Amino acid sequence: MVIFKNRLRLLSLFCTLLAVLTVQAQSVNDSIASTETPVVATATEEVEHHENHEEGGNKITAFIEHHLQDSHDFTFFSDEATGKHYGFSLPVILWDNGLKVFSSGKFHHGENVAEVDGNYYKLYHGKIYKTDAEGTITYDDHHHPTNAKPLDFSITKNVVSMLLVSIMLLFMFTSLAKSYKKGPIPTGFGRILEPLIIFIRDEVAIPNIGEKKYRKYMGYLLTVFFFIWLLNLLGMTPLGINVTGNIAITVCLALFTYVITQFSANKDYWGHIFWMPGVPIPMKIILAPIELLGTLTKPFALLVRLYANITAGHVVIMSLIAMIFVGKNLAADLPISLALTLFISVIELLVAFLQAFIFTMLSSLFIGMAVQDHHHEEHH
Repeated sequence: MVIFKNRLRLLSLFCTLLAVLTVQAQSVNDSIASTETPVVATATEEVEHHENHEEGGNKITAFIEHHLQDSHDFTFFSDEATGKHYGFSLPVILWDNGLKVFSSGKFHHGENVAEVDGNYYKLYHGKIYKTDAEGTITYDDHHHPTNAKPLDFSITKNVVSMLLVSIMLLFMFTSLAKSYKKGPIPTGFGRILEPLIIFIRDEVAIPNIGEKKYRKYMGYLLTVFFFIWLLNLLGMTPLGINVTGNIAITVCLALFTYVITQFSANKDYWGHIFWMPGVPIPMKIILAPIELLGTLTKPFALLVRLYANITAGHVVIMSLIAMIFVGKNLAADLPISLALTLFISVIELLVAFLQAFIFTMLSSLFIGMAVQDHHHEEHH
């Protein structure tokens, strides 16, 4: 990559030099001295342009990575000139030979070392390590930190977002339940929730699980649908929250579906996995481990689908916004960048709903495959 960039710079300098010499050669009245000065100036400007472009690209890449990651504080915006960050800190909860509770403001966004009860901690790439008073971080051969890490139970930005959405869900469904006590027709915000709940019941739960068994799983399906949907919508706000783009969150959601599916499965489900009916015995022995592996690939597809789509949407939007700061022609770049960002944001609103719907639909499909009754013809 370095060699390629050097060759590109040399090629740019050569083309610039050739163009200037060609223009100057056509003018007979110009002197040799006057032809050398513009060449040097143009070459210097070209090199500075490439260096500034690379520096801006690195800053934007770092900003996008920071937006996608979880953090121990909320930062609304930062002032590079003064080095000040505007936001608020979150509580840090560590277990290191005892409970350590303090504010993440002690880290000052990773610039300072936090001293708590004689122990020193440093925030490095979003993780907390034990260190000394100078904040020394040691590395292995692969440049990975080797410092000890205490157990981290901190209230991070993603945790605050999930708690907020959980409170919203509790308030929404409690209000809907109370409105049904007044009459068969809900009032207030319940009029918006009822069509969505009926949609999940009639288009997702009943077709995939069946009319006899769907009610048992409606609570989970409604919870996971509204939980993912609200988190996706919250991630599109200027707060910079990327909860469902965190692989740990999608793994937990997929594990919930996996556990519910396996513990709800009947004997026909396990019989089709370990001893498939109507198949020769040698093939049963071969297919059993494949079918067992298939039970693990289903939740894996759930978590990857949700994680990849949400993360890709955030990266595209942040990259389009970055066009405003990378380009030098503000009058031309600003309208294009804003138009594309608005277009992708509208699509992201649709994706936010679709990902919640697809996760819920696939979860109900996997549960339905595990609880459905199989009727085999008996041959005498």
